[in-house]
Amino acid sequence: MSIDGKLLRQALDRLEAEKKARSAIISRTRADVYSRYPRIKDIDRELRSTMLDVISSITGGSNVEAEIEAARKKNLGLQAERFELLRAAGYTEADIDDEPRCKKCGDTGFIGAKICSCLMDIYRDEQKKELSACLKLGKETFNTFCLEYYDDISDPKTGISPRKVMSGVFESCRQYAKTFGKNSPNLFLRGETGLGKTFLSTCIAKTVSEKGYSVVYDTAVNIFAAFEDEKFGRSGDVSEAREKTHRYLNCDLLIMDDLGTEMLTSMVSSAFYTLLNTRLVAGKKTVINSNLSSEDLAKRYMPQIVSRLEGEFLPLCFYGRDIRIIKRNQI
Repeated sequence: MSIDGKLLRQALDRLEAEKKARSAIISRTRADVYSRYPRIKDIDRELRSTMLDVISSITGGSNVEAEIEAARKKNLGLQAERFELLRAAGYTEADIDDEPRCKKCGDTGFIGAKICSCLMDIYRDEQKKELSACLKLGKETFNTFCLEYYDDISDPKTGISPRKVMSGVFESCRQYAKTFGKNSPNLFLRGETGLGKTFLSTCIAKTVSEKGYSVVYDTAVNIFAAFEDEKFGRSGDVSEAREKTHRYLNCDLLIMDDLGTEMLTSMVSSAFYTLLNTRLVAGKKTVINSNLSSEDLAKRYMPQIVSRLEGEFLPLCFYGRDIRIIKRNQI
């Protein structure tokens, strides 16, 4: 499972910002409590003094055990008094003690070299926001996908209704998202405009990202533009373009929407081949949405690309009438 470097940095920044904000609130609350209840401030001073006494006893070589026991009893008594004073004032110890929220990592986000669950929660939230920004996420879930928009009358040529075909496509996409892993295939969602390719690929993106995998969803136009920006520095910020292409190449799941809408140039062809080949060699999974038929692919792209699209991707063909038009006519 790959970690998206950009999103991890954003998650770490959020963790640090939240830690600082919480510390600032606690500092203000503590100052207010100390000013209103001086005895609590005195107790905290005595508690610190007790700890220093214990350290002095250990290093001084006197009757260590007796002095440590006396200090322990004093400490417990002070803590009990402090607890009662805070409770009477309407506070808890957590309100004025700047302790780490996560006991496992001490709010660092890491346990050794391993990412702590607290940071992973923020990371997943950052990924959700990233997907929301590019997808404008709404009600796209497998539970809200409606087969009623597909005709239930059998096609005279195939003997199968669009609804039956799309029922199979829907179940394939749902199972793909549910069981996504290193042995998952690549998918090629193909069919005319308005048949639900973007809807179902969005459902896949949301479900897979919620499992902790790094998912990047973008249009073919934007993806190839990033490769061009990195090569020619057109946008003026090559580092930003390089970061984008790195994410496209290395994320666990890349979903490329609207393949075929990009302006085809030798640079785009080269970038597309590099993207496909790099991800296939690394075992990274890709889902591609396109209106292009097999014949269109053969006319548009070089044989090395077509070979990979036809040989390394599981095709899921969408059938039916344009759902957008159906919805518009229902208004």
